[in-house]
Amino acid sequence: MIRYFLHLGFDGTSYSGWQRQKNTPNTVQEVIEQTLFQIFKEKITVYGCGRTDAGVHATQYIIHIDLDAAPEFDLKYRLNKNLPDDIAIFEIIEVEDNQHCQYDAVARTYDYFIHWKKDPMLIRYSAFYEDVELDFRTMEKATELLRHTSDFRPLCKQPNQYKSTMCRITRCELYVNEESGRLRLTITSNRFLRGMVRLCVFFLLEVGRGAITLHEFEQVLHQEKTLNQMQPALPNGLFLTKVSYPFLELKDAHHLIRMKRMGFSPE
Repeated sequence: MIRYFLHLGFDGTSYSGWQRQKNTPNTVQEVIEQTLFQIFKEKITVYGCGRTDAGVHATQYIIHIDLDAAPEFDLKYRLNKNLPDDIAIFEIIEVEDNQHCQYDAVARTYDYFIHWKKDPMLIRYSAFYEDVELDFRTMEKATELLRHTSDFRPLCKQPNQYKSTMCRITRCELYVNEESGRLRLTITSNRFLRGMVRLCVFFLLEVGRGAITLHEFEQVLHQEKTLNQMQPALPNGLFLTKVSYPFLELKDAHHLIRMKRMGFSPE
């Protein structure tokens, strides 16, 4: 058996998320497995580095597959030839057979993009909140609270699914370009809970528009207060942009993210 890591990216607009589900058609995992079946004429199970919700994108997503023998053809070329245009394979790397794309990842980075001036070039890849007025200084303070939070149970869609809701945030930064009417949140952690990033953005927006105070947000994080309604931020603004492994250095394939980051503060 030979194990390969496949570094890929996808536009999640047309997909019901990454993970194959019984009653949910058209997931990224399903499409890749179908394509592998076309190529190898046998079922090959694909393992992903994590879940993404419907409509969420990835510029760096890692999967692994096990093959009985090394392909005698260019697998990257064959996959890209047969996959739809909204999924691309960037590189294929042979790894040890005990290395796992999900469990061996030590960090993941997400970028969330928002714009409040209508722009047809951004609409698929940035969440549009029309003419919203935001207090960016207060939002930056709320971002700092996130950076120093360890238990993200209040910012998880289904916390009871987890044995632990502890996450180790190593980066959480807010970038604003008021002139262009754009905002970006970048967050890195050793793990993410279901819906966590989109709920983080929801609360930042609630604080920014004055719907809740900074103190109330702190109470939510400390599980001293709950809101009756929490609505995760729109999915199309969210990108998984980096997955880190201690034994692997992936090529930079973040062309779209680099373009979208233009106009924000330097990295």
